[in-house]
Amino acid sequence: MKSICTILLFIATSFAGVPNKPVERVDIKKYSGRWYSLYSIPTAFDKGSIETTTNYTWNDNKEYFDVVTTYKKANDTELHSVKSKLFLVENTNNAEMKAQFLWPFKVDYWVVDLAPDYSYVVVGHPDHKFLFIMSRKPSLDKKTYDTVIAKCKAMGYPVEKLTSQKHGGS
Repeated sequence: MKSICTILLFIATSFAGVPNKPVERVDIKKYSGRWYSLYSIPTAFDKGSIETTTNYTWNDNKEYFDVVTTYKKANDTELHSVKSKLFLVENTNNAEMKAQFLWPFKVDYWVVDLAPDYSYVVVGHPDHKFLFIMSRKPSLDKKTYDTVIAKCKAMGYPVEKLTSQKHGGS
């Protein structure tokens, strides 16, 4: 038990003072595809959602992602769907984007952590308004999860507000 506490303390202090900022670069081709939203600090729009998946399709002609998010509400077996767009912000190496659910309004969407193999991503906001931990699979291993949580906490996100999307195994 003492060694686990020591490891967790080391992880937490390793990220102390990590600024809340986007990653260096996002490859839009690798980012495309299906993501499982595993944990989130919910917004008013997705509060109570479970089993959320999001599909990002790069639209070469218009230079944005077409986004389709599917989810269920607790105690409801019906599958709901929402379409949106995700626009790149110039001169950010694709790490800063703007999400648009309702024209003409756009919301900051920052990729604040990203696995080198694109197996998981963490999406945040410059003012810590939301946080989404997503994976290519419906779960993350414990070590990766603990590392991601420690890094998000060090960036100032209120990780105690994270809720599970209740995919099998998460």
